[in-house]
Amino acid sequence: MALIVGLGNIGAEYSGTRHNVGFELVDKMARELSVEFSTAGGPFLIAEGSFKGQPVHLIKPTTYMNRSGRAVSSALAITGNTLSDCLVCYDDINLPPGKIRLRSSGSAGGHNGIQDIIDRMQSRDFPRLRIGVGDDFRRGRQADYVLSPFTGEQRTHVDEALDDSVEALFTFMRAGMEQAMNDHN
Repeated sequence: MALIVGLGNIGAEYSGTRHNVGFELVDKMARELSVEFSTAGGPFLIAEGSFKGQPVHLIKPTTYMNRSGRAVSSALAITGNTLSDCLVCYDDINLPPGKIRLRSSGSAGGHNGIQDIIDRMQSRDFPRLRIGVGDDFRRGRQADYVLSPFTGEQRTHVDEALDDSVEALFTFMRAGMEQAMNDHN
């Protein structure tokens, strides 16, 4: 069983922004699995499907980015998944636009949504897929940058990364995190 969490912010004003690339990925995955998101009694939207006979839960927190831990904790309780079954997908300014990187654990790397998950779960040991959004912002303007849309060239790279990320998620579900890292990093 897999729980795939895409981080982002709810609301039309955040659609297409760098910070919502995690939402874009789980939306793309939902289309691949032919499932739709709905409410689930927790602070998140859920799409339930299957891959190769195994249940898959796709999650989009409705708590805003900086409170993602509450949504992940609730989703784990409702779905019965463990933290090691939970792959969190999110934007990363430390990677160039379109670059993806899978890790089985680690620090928050300055990402407030990941830090909130670590704090809430009291563990850094959960799989994650980072999607590069670049760092082309002036000092002190990081929040404005991640809450802005991609440039045309960045969008092209990120769309390619989303395609690659879907394949990485399928590998994670089929063969586990080690194989996904070997195949897609």
